Amino acid sequence: MIERVELMFAGRPLTIETGRVAKQAHGAVWMRYGETIVLVAAVADHRATTLPFFPLTVDYREKMYAGGRIPGNFFKREGAPTNTEKLNARLIDHQIRPLFPKAFQVYDTQVYVTVLSYDGENDPAVLAMAGASAALGISDIPFDGPIGAVRVGRIDGEFKVSPTFADLDDSDMNVVVSGNRESIISVEGEFEEVPDAEVLEVLRAAHEGIMELIDLQEELISRCGKPKREGVEPEVNEALVAAVQER
Repeated sequence: MIERVELMFAGRPLTIETGRVAKQAHGAVWMRYGETIVLVAAVADHRATTLPFFPLTVDYREKMYAGGRIPGNFFKREGAPTNTEKLNARLIDHQIRPLFPKAFQVYDTQVYVTVLSYDGENDPAVLAMAGASAALGISDIPFDGPIGAVRVGRIDGEFKVSPTFADLDDSDMNVVVSGNRESIISVEGEFEEVPDAEVLEVLRAAHEGIMELIDLQEELISRCGKPKREGVEPEVNEALVAAVQER
């Protein structure tokens, strides 16, 4: 079944759709903001691993055809991930990694982001951050979400949530903020000698936008969210815990 929710966000339509593509993923969403389109799919193994860390993989890829280009001449294939793609993948990773319950962190989990279309104005990376939350939210993968992420700029003294790249040329700040209903999760960006009090105002403005994205995701989850699977509580080495506490 195809489900779709829509929101006018910062003056432009933002839609989240599921059920049309990537049907074999445990959760997949088609995110569209303006003419920028991102596909985010999430899967998790049903077999527990014995690894001493959470095997979460986040991959972010910007296909050349998303910008209207096809590789040609000698190089006729997509290349290796660029530094920008790697950094965007890491940013999504550290936003969502702490929100998986401990009981589930023994299962191999993957979140794959594909930028399908880029309009030159709306940032696909920030769109993918909300998309990762939405894909995990509608899946059967345990996840303490949803979360939202927005970019904030300030032009002529006015805060602007989700500015276009052209807007950022005139902005004295460029910040990406993620969070849930209760708090901020991460802050990444740059300021041009902005006082601390104004930084707090940026976070407040960002959180208002984040709340709108969370409301939209919750509407989608209420329509088609799957029951969450149960994880296996990890065994605790009581002797090790006692030794650490003693020292």
